[in-house]
Amino acid sequence: MSALAVVVLIGLSTLIFWVGMIKLLFIPLSLYFEIRQTWRNHRKVKTALDDEPLVSIIVPGYNEEKVLGACISSILASSYQHFELIMVNDGSTDSTAKVMRDLAEANPYTVIFVDQQNSGKGAALNTGTAYANGEFIMYVDSDGVFGKDTIRQMLKGFDSPKVGAVSGDDRPVNLDRVQTTLLALISHVGTGFIRRALAVVNCLPVVSGNNGLFRLKALKATGPLRTDTLGEDLELTWRIHRAGYRVNFAPQAVVYAESPSTLKGLWRQRVRWARGMLQATRIHKNMICNPHYGAFGAYLLFNLLSMIIVPVAQIFVLLGMPIVIITDPDALPTTALGWVGFLGLALALVILIYSIALNRAWGDLRHIWVFPLWPIYSTLVGFTLGWAIILEVKGAEKNWNKLERTGTISVSGLSVDKQEASPA
Repeated sequence: MSALAVVVLIGLSTLIFWVGMIKLLFIPLSLYFEIRQTWRNHRKVKTALDDEPLVSIIVPGYNEEKVLGACISSILASSYQHFELIMVNDGSTDSTAKVMRDLAEANPYTVIFVDQQNSGKGAALNTGTAYANGEFIMYVDSDGVFGKDTIRQMLKGFDSPKVGAVSGDDRPVNLDRVQTTLLALISHVGTGFIRRALAVVNCLPVVSGNNGLFRLKALKATGPLRTDTLGEDLELTWRIHRAGYRVNFAPQAVVYAESPSTLKGLWRQRVRWARGMLQATRIHKNMICNPHYGAFGAYLLFNLLSMIIVPVAQIFVLLGMPIVIITDPDALPTTALGWVGFLGLALALVILIYSIALNRAWGDLRHIWVFPLWPIYSTLVGFTLGWAIILEVKGAEKNWNKLERTGTISVSGLSVDKQEASPA
């Protein structure tokens, strides 16, 4: 076996082992999360929901005319009605402002419309927060579709005064394509499974920008959202940790939103996410492995390794694979079963099924046929990080860079205005 083949094979095996073993360690943590939640529900532990506080829901929008109606109608249909809804138009060039204004006029006691010049998502959220009267502030994207009990479940996540923010579970709503079906399937791992585990050790690194509830006191302690980053939700969450608050997860507080339906859209979204993560790491580099921030400081070192170092190493390993295939094919597995073990697919499948079980989403097993595409997706994500690093070095422009909305809603049982949603 050639030296290159040895390096590539050891590198690939190490990466698979690293990712797989870490996820296996998350299994007992996620189980503990479930046991703890069951115990707390049985004991009726006091949460913010018991006080029925006013919740200010802020929906920023830039060219969102296709999806706003479904978003707002789902919020208005919530079982929890003690809320105000603040819509902020960020200088849209389509009819978003008119849609928002009409919705506000139709619901004058609940909905507030605010118009501003185009300044970016962070600025729009800050504007909405300035108008808020609630004790709790919820940030939601314009394509987010609520379940009936989303707000209630979010408030139940505040089970201690030390909890400064709660992230809900966001899942794809447009399951009309192979790509979005894959994203819906693996979201059970990236959100439901991983977030449960990290919440147990107070290391949840991001409160979803499409489904996050914040205690107003925590936001006052951290200051406004930054307008110079592409990952304002990630960076804000790290500031919540820095301020000494806990960040919790509410798995039953589900908001459905559009996933990228094209490869181009997926590439742009993942590059934006990667740049946001790089920017947050740079801004908060003094938190990494800093004992002052407890477990979260240690977790940030793991985050640096797993989210930046390992994906970059993966790129070099993958670039070497074609050479190995050509020069030393005998070094590779020769059977389908051998490739399953080599690529860690068996372990990934076990974790996927476990994650679906945690979410009680057994119906999503019908999408299991797209599972073999997961390694291709993982490869794409690795290259988006590489491109994000290049863009950051070049100092590329930071803007909304949002997805093209389709208005497609494939999930049944949601309370949305059918006139504003295109069924799959």
